[in-house]
Amino acid sequence: MEKHIMGENGISYTLGEDCLYYPDLYLPEDTEYPIGKYGMLRKTYLKEHRKGLYLELVLDGKLNEHLHQIDEECHQMMDRLVEQMKEQQGVTEELKMQDPMEWVGRMNNIRACAEEMILKKIEC
Repeated sequence: MEKHIMGENGISYTLGEDCLYYPDLYLPEDTEYPIGKYGMLRKTYLKEHRKGLYLELVLDGKLNEHLHQIDEECHQMMDRLVEQMKEQQGVTEELKMQDPMEWVGRMNNIRACAEEMILKKIEC
């Protein structure tokens, strides 16, 4: 038996140890993008709750790009939300100078609220 054969459909096959021919399939090259916190959270969510979409992205070679895009969008959203909430709640540099501990407490609260909103977005 030949080790490699070419099928009628144009796909090459390799002989396995069990004497069966298996198609030589390869995933498309995936462009490497840096993936941060939100991208990794999205990946975990997809694996656990949206397996079909996860597999589709993997097989199309678009998972890394998708995770990078989600990560970028979430960071931008976090920056916007924090600025908007600071403005709404009156958290200013003046407050920071007058009462640093109050400023830190409010900023931590604002960041936690913004983070919660973003985590809800990741699950969409």
